[in-house]
Amino acid sequence: MDLTDPERRPCPGQVVRVLRGREAGRYAIVIDVVEPHFVLLVDGDKRKVGHAKKKNVKHIQPTNYIAREVAESLKEDGRVSNAKIRYALNQYLLQQERKKGE
Repeated sequence: MDLTDPERRPCPGQVVRVLRGREAGRYAIVIDVVEPHFVLLVDGDKRKVGHAKKKNVKHIQPTNYIAREVAESLKEDGRVSNAKIRYALNQYLLQQERKKGE
């Protein structure tokens, strides 16, 4: 899958899984698309909004889940709180746990 294609590129508010680097295996939320091959990622805990991680799109695995409250906040205000990021990630992870239990 070519994530550099504009239709497949992760969008702000989308939950992704980091595949490479120190934070490999962790989940984060895209808050901005910087260049054609890079996105800014935050998790609201270790990686706060003020210190977003610039990551190559080849090193992440996008999920089908978009945190609506985060995406709307980014669209309206251009910023989002760390608490909202943590809440959205926790909701996604709880949803995944429920799917595994079924």
